[in-house]
Parts: sequence; structure tokens; C-alpha cells
Amino acid sequence: MLNYLWAAMIAIGIIYAAFTGNLEAITNAALDSAGEGISLCITTAGVMALWMGLMEIAQQAGLVAKLTRGISPVLDFLFPRIPKGHKAREYIATNIIANVLGLGWACTPAGLKAMEELARLEQERGNPEYLEGVCPAAEGGKRNAGRPGGTAQGGDRNAGNIWKPGGASGKTDGKRGKSPGAGAGGRTASREMCTFLILNISSLQLIPVNMIAYRSQYGSTRPAAIIAPSILATLVSTVAAVLYCKCKDHGKPMSRA
Repeated sequence: MLNYLWAAMIAIGIIYAAFTGNLEAITNAALDSAGEGISLCITTAGVMALWMGLMEIAQQAGLVAKLTRGISPVLDFLFPRIPKGHKAREYIATNIIANVLGLGWACTPAGLKAMEELARLEQERGNPEYLEGVCPAAEGGKRNAGRPGGTAQGGDRNAGNIWKPGGASGKTDGKRGKSPGAGAGGRTASREMCTFLILNISSLQLIPVNMIAYRSQYGSTRPAAIIAPSILATLVSTVAAVLYCKCKDHGKPMSRA
């Protein structure tokens, strides 16, 4: 959707410039913006290298592990269904710490790893949407085998078929209108995934490194003046996110262990 929006705005700008005789201004602005983009990339690359290096040093020195243990009560409150000692907790903690320090670049790899581990957790819980190579028909046959009038015959017939979404075998779930197997686009995000994503978007930031770098690049005399407003704004957004997640999760049954 964003690609369409950007393409539409560019097309409208060019068409408007053509009708108003400002195509030369559009060309100059495009060239100037390209140069500024390269300069900004170099500036932010230096800041990113500095803070990524500091994060690596902190990790090698054990500081990240200590901070992870320090925020363990927070993780217990936010993610009560993730078992203690699970790898997802470590990646979530690293992502939260990087976000709090304003290191958006450093938190992205940890966030991706956390999502992978949360998906693996759903596999461990037996969620059929996250099991690799599961044939929905076979699963349906197994579930019906113990019910009155139910048989496992259909499941036995399909037990040897590796389910592939949209494949030649045509093994799709017509009732749902979507395929629940892995990679089929029919997965449902778990509560832990939704909570983590909401917190990641609204995360508290003590040091907005990105914005400080941008303000410094564009000639701000006090690039760090944004720290206090940033802390206040992200604190409000984080509190709102936690309250929302807890309200949505209130009274719902526990996930499968």
C-alpha cells in the first residue's frame, strides 16, 4: 500500500510541475535530495557503527545478560505464557533494551529472532498452523477418530500426502477459505507475538539516537534537546500499549503448554 501511495504522490507532483512550468525545480530538488540522502546515510552509518559496537561490547561483557535478568519480572508480567529459560525471552529482552536505548538498528535483528522463536514455541505447543508439512485432512481425521461416529479413515488415506498450499494435490482447506499450514498465509499470530509487536512499536526510548543524528545532520544547535519530549511521548505510548494488551488478554484461557 505504501508503494502505491508514494508512486501516486510522485506522479501527482510531476504532473503538477509540468502544468505549472516547474519541471526544472523538480529536477533540481531530486538531485539535491539524492545528495542529501547519501550524506545522511554516511552520518547515520557512523552513529549506527558506534552504538552497534557498544552493544556488541556490552553483550560480550555480559552486561546484556545482566540486564536481561534485571528485566525478568517485566517479561514475566508482559509474557506470562512464555516458559522461563526459553530462547524467545532472551531475544525479546535484547530487543526491549535496544529500543529503550534508542538503537533502532540494533533491535531489528533481535526482533526478527524473537518472532522466529515465538513461532517455534507455537510448534512446541502443537499449534497445527505452525507445524511443518502437516496435511489438514490428516489432522482432521485424527481429531475425529475419538469422537462418536468419527473415523480416522480419511486421515489414514491422506497421512502419506505432504500438504503443500496451492499444490497439484489440491489439499486446501475449503471451509476456512485459507490454508492453515506453514507458509500458507493462514497462520494466526499468537498473543505473545501481538504483544511483542505492539510493545516494539510503542517502546519507551531514553536516548533517541536516530533523531539526535538527524537533527545534528541538519544543523540543529541543540540536537539532544529532544530527549525529554521523547521520553515523555514514548512513556505515554508504552503505558497505553501495556494497558491495551492486558485488557485484550484479560479473562482469556491460557495457551497450550
